[in-house]
Amino acid sequence: MMPRPFAEVASVGVAVPPNVVTNDDLSRVLDTSDQWIVERTGIRERRIAGPEQSVAMLSQEASQRALAAAGVGADELDAIVVATVSPDRLMPSTACDLQALLGAERAAAFDIGAACPGYIFALTVAEGLVASGQGETVLVVGAEKLSTITDFQDRSTAILFGDGAGASVVRRSSGPGRGILSTFIKSDGRLAPLLLRPGGGSADPISEKVVCERSHYMKMAGREVFKAAVLAMADACDEALRRAGVTADQVDLLVPHQANLRIIEATAKHAGLPMSKVMVNLDRYGNTSSASIPLALEQALAEGRIGPGSVVLLVAFGAGFTWGSAVIRW
Repeated sequence: MMPRPFAEVASVGVAVPPNVVTNDDLSRVLDTSDQWIVERTGIRERRIAGPEQSVAMLSQEASQRALAAAGVGADELDAIVVATVSPDRLMPSTACDLQALLGAERAAAFDIGAACPGYIFALTVAEGLVASGQGETVLVVGAEKLSTITDFQDRSTAILFGDGAGASVVRRSSGPGRGILSTFIKSDGRLAPLLLRPGGGSADPISEKVVCERSHYMKMAGREVFKAAVLAMADACDEALRRAGVTADQVDLLVPHQANLRIIEATAKHAGLPMSKVMVNLDRYGNTSSASIPLALEQALAEGRIGPGSVVLLVAFGAGFTWGSAVIRW
């Protein structure tokens, strides 16, 4: 039996920078090619923000679209939860900057640093706020400017990442069957050294040494991350479906984190879903971390792949290691 949902995802809004960087563009400055990148990742292009486009500004654009789609005013928000690993600054939170930009004076505002599953972690928090009576309407945002923490001298990571933002209004469920049926979040900090940004924090503050070592950029052990991602996302799919009381054949669309096409294909195979039931826009945006799932959700809605009553399975894996999943009846 499916659980009665407390909260629903009322809308999705997105924002991406206009600047498109193709694989051919990267091949002019790196020892790579379009064919090499596509065969290994499935990525063909990504969006890169300019210096005038902050994470807060991308979040504002996505949030305004989500608010308009839900018919909600910024003054109705009880909380703003922003998931990001590339905040505009370390203090205060990007959520507080976003609150000011939106004029959401009633809202509590804070960030979550859960990397690629950040949107799912933020949905989980928003659902908890609604279920506990702490708020009726919560704005959830996944936003990244990963280009600022990507080492464009490192071919293994420079080809992967892009910038963008996605936002959703989460509010009390409008009906007994519509809403978030389950969420599942998990972490394993023992594996943190496999994907991290070593320098630039309080443990190793920005200095001439950090800049020379380029340790203020992301570092990744790609093969090990790949293996862990496949296993964790398979486990997360199973657990979210179990908690929701849903079987794989009842899922209308799988919306996975857009990191690597091979990981997506392995996750779909484990879940028993054909690729025709999987949303993939990795080729257009690359890995946008916490923004990737809302970017994919918005496109699925625009293309009519999700409609009233659709059962949607979300799943993601990222630095931490962190992973999570959710089942939503639209």
